[in-house]
Amino acid sequence: MKVMVMVKATADSEAGAMPGTALLDAMGKFNEELVNAGVMLAGEGLRPSSHGVRVAFDGPQRRVIDGPFAETRELVAGFWLWQVRSMDEAIEWAKRCPNPMPGPSELEIRPLFCSQDFGAEFTPELQAQEERLRERLGH
Repeated sequence: MKVMVMVKATADSEAGAMPGTALLDAMGKFNEELVNAGVMLAGEGLRPSSHGVRVAFDGPQRRVIDGPFAETRELVAGFWLWQVRSMDEAIEWAKRCPNPMPGPSELEIRPLFCSQDFGAEFTPELQAQEERLRERLGH
């Protein structure tokens, strides 16, 4: 199963505070363990929401909302994409992660949908299209 592991934002990450050498080293070692175990598929840190925008949809209407965004605890400061056998395995890896922030912080783990989750609505034609796109992306 694939899961997205989100590093929740904090006041420090939203202020643009950069990690020190010790945290960069610890995260580098953790990421290396993930890669060596065949778990990590991708991972990146995100700039503060002041550098971002949101696009709001209402039917055919689109509205661009400039950051920063309120409710820091609802924001994401970084992510990993992991391939694991189960949610329990993802939790075990997450518990081994160095604290990604200087103070209290959280990781959120959410499973990705797979093609079987969509049922009959995901027709053979749509499945073939999805497969072509994944091949082009190298997945």
